[in-house]
Amino acid sequence: MKGLTQKQKNIIEFINEFMSTQEMAPTIYEIAEHFHIKTSTVFAHIRALQKKNYLTRSSKARSISLSHPKKRTRYPAGVQSIPFYSIGEAAAADPGDKALVCDVAQLLDSPAKEDLYAVHVHGSDLSDNGIFDGDILIVKSNPETVGIEDIVVAEENGREILKQAKDAIVNGTPSDLPQFKGVVVGLQRRIAKA
Repeated sequence: MKGLTQKQKNIIEFINEFMSTQEMAPTIYEIAEHFHIKTSTVFAHIRALQKKNYLTRSSKARSISLSHPKKRTRYPAGVQSIPFYSIGEAAAADPGDKALVCDVAQLLDSPAKEDLYAVHVHGSDLSDNGIFDGDILIVKSNPETVGIEDIVVAEENGREILKQAKDAIVNGTPSDLPQFKGVVVGLQRRIAKA
């Protein structure tokens, strides 16, 4: 991908991954939401990528088409690729094109891949709950219900952090629970060799 900025490379990778997993092109709004940027910025990147012949797009929704798409990775039934982010003190601001491959059927009764993402834990103080630095957590975004003992991803001072739900209660009443971004549904840990 010569002649592209890092952000343009990331957008191409995101589009490619989205198309291979969702079997349709992302919208401008989905790209903007994924990268936490304005839609006008996405339009500017898309125009630049069109001029450089990396993609085409018409005025119709989901009309983005890559000029050189990557070959689609095939996984066994139930195994899917989900976005991978860092969270905590040493969190990376831009996830880039990282993904975690897992069997989502083991995590949820009716798995919807678009509701899942993985986070790499850095600087979290949840060892009492069995979560340690370096762990990888599978998170279901925008949970409908949260148990008081659940580990959640919450927003605090503009940053996403991990907390036990009961520690995030405001003024001691459950009705004041903040908007949780997700609830932990799985954990993956690399065992250190002795």
